[in-house]
Amino acid sequence: MSTAHDATAGSARTDLFDPVQLGEYRLANRIVMAPLTRSRATAAGAPTALMAEYYAQRATAGLIVAEGTNISAQARGYAFTPGIYNASQIEAWRPVTKAIHDKAGRVFVQLWHVGRVSHPSLQPNDDLPVAPSAIRPNATAFTETGFQACVTPRALEMVEIAAIVEQYGQAARNALAAGFDGVEIHAANGYLIEQFLRDSTNHRTDAYGGSPKKRARFLLEVVQAVVSACGPGRVGIRLSPVSPVNDAGLDSDPAGTYRHVVESLNPFGLAYLHVIEGITQGAREMPAGFDMQTLRRDFNGLYVANNGYDLHLALEARRLLSADLVAFGRLYIANPDLVERLRTAAPLNVPDRGTFFGGGARGYTDYPSLT
Repeated sequence: MSTAHDATAGSARTDLFDPVQLGEYRLANRIVMAPLTRSRATAAGAPTALMAEYYAQRATAGLIVAEGTNISAQARGYAFTPGIYNASQIEAWRPVTKAIHDKAGRVFVQLWHVGRVSHPSLQPNDDLPVAPSAIRPNATAFTETGFQACVTPRALEMVEIAAIVEQYGQAARNALAAGFDGVEIHAANGYLIEQFLRDSTNHRTDAYGGSPKKRARFLLEVVQAVVSACGPGRVGIRLSPVSPVNDAGLDSDPAGTYRHVVESLNPFGLAYLHVIEGITQGAREMPAGFDMQTLRRDFNGLYVANNGYDLHLALEARRLLSADLVAFGRLYIANPDLVERLRTAAPLNVPDRGTFFGGGARGYTDYPSLT
């Protein structure tokens, strides 16, 4: 099944499909496959041969950011999501990264800790999920028996925070051992790092709560640990400054808080900043007083734009130089050859929403390519 597509690719010269240098790598084009949770791993969090096929089909993207991948057993908030914290998971990722590299693709993995967006049935020993503060989110977690309401989490102790920072660093080392070209730190969509960043979800009164500087401390410690493991040219970070997804209420001063974050990231020399512009999978409008381009100007590295982009918006972003690369998420679900479809303004396959999470090949690796 397909839908008509805006045929503007040939109307003017664009560098959207030209090579670009990102950190240590020369990418084939400026198109990024955004991380997409599809819940096709084993119950133990090991990637599968089906996942290798899925990613290899999409290897023409300039960069693939592989789906959110748990840095620990505690980090998990969705059933059948992959991990990268033990030897069997590392070994199972190697055929996936090899399949992408065999197609001349590049792939980073997104390092993920969901924090409070989880359920005891997904936690070791049916424990409570953890968070900076014991505030229950009005959100759901995908369990082995379907979506269930999140519960009130347990507030982390200081010593536990240090241990989680080290888990991020170890996950980054594991990623390189598994063959990934680099990692993306997931600091968006109301998950653990963003729970620390926003004063709506962080009510701590210690060194990790209060001022924007203190609330950003956890994020910056994670970045330091990951950069130490990988080198800055292999590290990106994802932010969603104004998205309320997963009941992440807006910070009282999103412009000030996130400008502080971005300015604090610059000394690390990261490869890219990946930003969800607006509400995740929703409207792109900004709240009064917030300008996403301010963050782009403040950041010294490459800016990856995300949220609702189609061919027209992507071409416009390059014409206006409002983004260095453009990430596509949902379009990649049903269009493994998305780069070629965009380049030729070809029709796009329509995704089957009923197969987004869990299952087998149907709605995962069976979407047709142009040839």
